[in-house]
Amino acid sequence: MTTSRNFHAELQALTARLAGAGFVSAAEEAIELLAAAGGSPDVLERLVQRRLTGEPLAWITGIAVFCGLVVRVAPGVYVPRRQSEPLAQRAAARLPAGGLAIDVCTGSGALARTLATFVPGARVVATDVDERAVACARSNGVDARCGDLFAPVAGLGADVVVGVVPYVPTPELPFLQRDTFTHERTLAYDGGPDGTALLQRVLDEAPLRAGGTIHLELGGDQADALDLGAYRDVVVHRDDEGDPRAIEAVRRSR
Repeated sequence: MTTSRNFHAELQALTARLAGAGFVSAAEEAIELLAAAGGSPDVLERLVQRRLTGEPLAWITGIAVFCGLVVRVAPGVYVPRRQSEPLAQRAAARLPAGGLAIDVCTGSGALARTLATFVPGARVVATDVDERAVACARSNGVDARCGDLFAPVAGLGADVVVGVVPYVPTPELPFLQRDTFTHERTLAYDGGPDGTALLQRVLDEAPLRAGGTIHLELGGDQADALDLGAYRDVVVHRDDEGDPRAIEAVRRSR
């Protein structure tokens, strides 16, 4: 009982400390930090100090939860966001049993692992230009390969292509959360002048079979700026506030 009271007091104090520093999900983060500290006050303080600098929580705890799965996230690797979960779920729903999916710019491998878990009979391959990301994805059981977009999977024909590729317009990078580039690199965010440079490349280069589907996260009015001539049945998915979040489309017969 005493232990329970002490934990509750620690949780309250840490939640208040994080909330005072401006963290929106202070209670949830406090729980994760306390768990990672393993009961050591010294370890906890070191972890909290790292978080107060703006270092991503997943880098500190080493894990993130994505689509109900615990995913390892190594320092320096893009942290999967909850907003990307519907993208992964839609891609999994379109992946046939025994089919092949390619996840580009995989980062930690969260999307690829979700597809492989939700469609156990399918083959899922992931790519990333960052060797650290590839190593992290492999630690999550993903068949990850290092290279530019589809170069590492040349010769494969996919039923599904999915990706959270960099899509922030270069001029908007300075307006991201102030601590973002204290720890992260622009590589994971910079999508070129209007944010569509990599999005368009993926659309153009995707080795999709006719009737295969592509699922890409995007924002703003980027869907209107893309050349989707090779695709049909284009759907722009929006979040609860009505903002565009992703595009889904079917590959036409070549």
